[in-house]
Amino acid sequence: MPGQRRAGIPIPMSSTKFRKQGSPSALAMFEAEAEGLAELKKAGAIRVPEVYDVGTDADGAYIEMERFELERGRERDAATLGAGLAALHRHTADLHGWHRDNTIGSTPQHNPQTDDWVAFFRVHRLQFQLDLAARNGYAGELQDRGNRLAECIGDLFEGYDPAPSLLHGDLWAGNWGVADGVPVIFDPAVYFGDRETDIAMTRLFGGFGGAFYRAYERAWPLAAGSAERLELYQLYHVLNHLNLFGSGYLDQALSLLRRLTR
Repeated sequence: MPGQRRAGIPIPMSSTKFRKQGSPSALAMFEAEAEGLAELKKAGAIRVPEVYDVGTDADGAYIEMERFELERGRERDAATLGAGLAALHRHTADLHGWHRDNTIGSTPQHNPQTDDWVAFFRVHRLQFQLDLAARNGYAGELQDRGNRLAECIGDLFEGYDPAPSLLHGDLWAGNWGVADGVPVIFDPAVYFGDRETDIAMTRLFGGFGGAFYRAYERAWPLAAGSAERLELYQLYHVLNHLNLFGSGYLDQALSLLRRLTR
């Protein structure tokens, strides 16, 4: 998530390890990050950092993991990542959600397990962020249109029942790179849900380039109606940015809401 990585400060430790340090209250967040990386690693579709330790010491909570010398990905690397993401999404569960909650940036992300994706997204993604925005002082049109969208969200899923795919959850351009010629992803917000949510995030904040999307589509084409659902899923992240970083994201949130409720 641009603007703020997982709440915690990356601290280089050696040529093979680095540590993210936070306050003692960050322990649960780091534990969830470690479990998320383990979930992604288990799928074997895309390389992720190895986690060496999670815990607390005199300086607070920490997570220690594999350190990469990252390079900017080229077109062929983006294509490899696109095919790898489709392979990751082929790893599915019986239910949407996850066995534990985690965070998106520093915002709580609730992941109760359910077979109803539309209700899950309405309550635990869209409505959660709208309620947080109301507490942060963003009322008026944002809430009016947000409530209208929540009521009719099911219309975007007519004829579409997504499988609970394994998701990175926060896959923007700053959360991948290339190490030793291999794409690597990191800083996840893992859960199981509609694979289109990961694609939506890749199209925010710069996108991943045509080679990435062509490779993904060759491996697993998106379903009809995905364009509007991508905007719905982007709204979740834009609202989260509004709640974390302030009114600079209000116009973008309103623009998405106006298109989704027109």
